Amino acid sequence: MSSESESSNLNIEGANQDIGFFERYLTVWVALCIGAGILIGQFLPFVPDTLGEMSVAEVNLPIAVLIWVMIFPMMLQIDFKSVVGVREEPKGLTITLVVNWLIKPFTMFGFAWFFFYVVFDPFITEELQMQYLAGAVLLGAAPCTAMVFVWSYLTDGDAPYTLVQVAINDLIMLFAFAPIVMILLGLGDIIVPWETVMLSLVLYVVVPLIAGYAMRTMLIKRKGRDWFENQFLPLFGPVTMIGLLATLVLIFSFQGEVILESPLHIGLIATPLIIQTFFIFILAYGWAKVWKVRHCIAAPAALIGSSNFFELAVAAAIIMFGIDSGAALATTVGILVEVPVMLALVAIANRTKKFFPED
Repeated sequence: MSSESESSNLNIEGANQDIGFFERYLTVWVALCIGAGILIGQFLPFVPDTLGEMSVAEVNLPIAVLIWVMIFPMMLQIDFKSVVGVREEPKGLTITLVVNWLIKPFTMFGFAWFFFYVVFDPFITEELQMQYLAGAVLLGAAPCTAMVFVWSYLTDGDAPYTLVQVAINDLIMLFAFAPIVMILLGLGDIIVPWETVMLSLVLYVVVPLIAGYAMRTMLIKRKGRDWFENQFLPLFGPVTMIGLLATLVLIFSFQGEVILESPLHIGLIATPLIIQTFFIFILAYGWAKVWKVRHCIAAPAALIGSSNFFELAVAAAIIMFGIDSGAALATTVGILVEVPVMLALVAIANRTKKFFPED
């Protein structure tokens, strides 16, 4: 980085502490939400029926509110001014960007297509093959923007550099997410109107990103950075997780019938997602080792690509295919497997630190 003093002034809110209670047991909460949603769908069917009718221009309003609750606190944390600090150590950023945007979406498509259309063909209908493939594509088209701060911290990652990587990925996502999704869905013969993809991007990335940056800038100017980071942001600590879990309950109240009829599908969907996660980590981490990148940069660079912006994937799946679609189910399974798999990769990164140049 340009200087130690400059680096020390850059901070990732939320990366200064260990993985939180909700985050540590996210898989447990997701499993409980699956159960709660299924029970609601089976015994209180008027709840999903009523909420499902609350839509405007194909956007389900309750889901839209909950997704905003998930995403907006993340957008408040992004400081794009930190981007200039990466100029003197570009290798880690190069690895992240090449893997995230030129490799990851396409390998996700490849693994998902192979498993859904070839290996699991006897168990999945043609319609569900297309839906599950679409959900996997949405997961693979956007790198993680929030939990990666935690993964970086747990591997002793360079906090300012991780923030730069996330900020630049967010900027690229504004322009690359929609074209990549449309190209890959087209390869899978899945027709989705361009307007629908753009609507999901605008609703759940562009608008909250602009609103979050505007609020961040205004509050720091009025109250100071210390107040913003240490008093204001902590108020949003549990908000994202609460919004995520509430969204999952609602999704599974619609998906309950499918899951009860075909519980095997959860495992079928999870298989290519887990393989993809390990593949991307090995690729990026191995590349960083060959390039002799410092471990504090190499580990976060690999972990950013390995994890997904699942909040955006869920939102896009719902607006494109519907809340009760196989695509929405596939993105939700992505949440189910994310935390345990990522914690395993964190452990691998920590145990192999000695093979990288000293920080």
